[in-house]
Amino acid sequence: MPSSRTPSFPGAAIREIDAKFVAGGLVRHPRHKQTTPRPRFDRAAPEELYRPAPSPRRAANGVEWLPVDGWNLPWLWAGFSTRRGGVSRAYCPDDAPGELNLGITADDSRENTAANRRFFAEAVSGSAETPLVALRQFHSNLILDATAGDAAPQMPHKADGFMSATPGLLLAVQTADCIPVLVADRKRRVVAAFHAGWRGTAKRIVEAGVGRMRLLYGSRPEDLIAAIGPGVGQCCYAVGEEVLSEFESQFVYARELFREVYSSEPIRIKYPLLFLTQRAPGHSPIGPSLHLDLIEANRRQLLAAGLKPGAIQRVGGCTNCHPDLFFSHRASRGHAGRMMAVIGVRAESRKRPHA
Repeated sequence: MPSSRTPSFPGAAIREIDAKFVAGGLVRHPRHKQTTPRPRFDRAAPEELYRPAPSPRRAANGVEWLPVDGWNLPWLWAGFSTRRGGVSRAYCPDDAPGELNLGITADDSRENTAANRRFFAEAVSGSAETPLVALRQFHSNLILDATAGDAAPQMPHKADGFMSATPGLLLAVQTADCIPVLVADRKRRVVAAFHAGWRGTAKRIVEAGVGRMRLLYGSRPEDLIAAIGPGVGQCCYAVGEEVLSEFESQFVYARELFREVYSSEPIRIKYPLLFLTQRAPGHSPIGPSLHLDLIEANRRQLLAAGLKPGAIQRVGGCTNCHPDLFFSHRASRGHAGRMMAVIGVRAESRKRPHA
């Protein structure tokens, strides 16, 4: 009668089987696999990661927006909106002035959004009639080339980035916590705008976008300048293990983008036992929680694409920390308008680019 016990093999037989696995490109997993705990990250309190918000510029029509310091090229339009100015009342108290919601949302009217877009275009370009071209964003790495035909009133294209050398257009990406990135070629007069949430960042949308500028327009990395606008900062951007795994699968420097952040609320520090939970470490709302630096992640992609460190500017503050200045999906628990980052070649700019 055959024995029901698992047969035992001598060590030599096991080594021979392992050698065959290796020859075939396989590895035998041990029966009793030991789990390795996740290595710890550098730790910080939220206030250590906090960055102050820049002071916006106020246009004659009341719109407050953020220009890019040092971008004084006479042929270039560029800037980031705030929530201040405009006619929308969907996201502000009844007694507050109107706001600059630039996104088509369920809570605001299309008429208000269209008026606000004209106000913002006027603030940046000097004319409310400057066409503003937007996208239907879906957290991808899809990048399009925009032409004058894209300014016609029609259903916007579905993508998360685009570029153009056509004068007279403002390319726009919408954000409410995600990171907007603007890129300009100083020599060939080509511009690009990218919407980079964590998914788009993991898919290398900015790095791929610079590559497409090189392919389609002959741009050289040493001629490019970039601005990273307001978005959720590492101080406030807690993420799960799946985000860490996704970044580790894509970037050798992924672990440098994460920090462990502990809550510094006085009541939690004074009475820690009141906030104990039975949830696994990393899943409790009181920390430590894993925080991602999306702004640095996109700066790294610009560097990997060949831009010089001095050609990259960080313009904005944390949208979650400054809900009075920025729309924030997180700070408002999903009830938020949308901001825009815009860039374009001036309409009167007809000079041929440098070779």
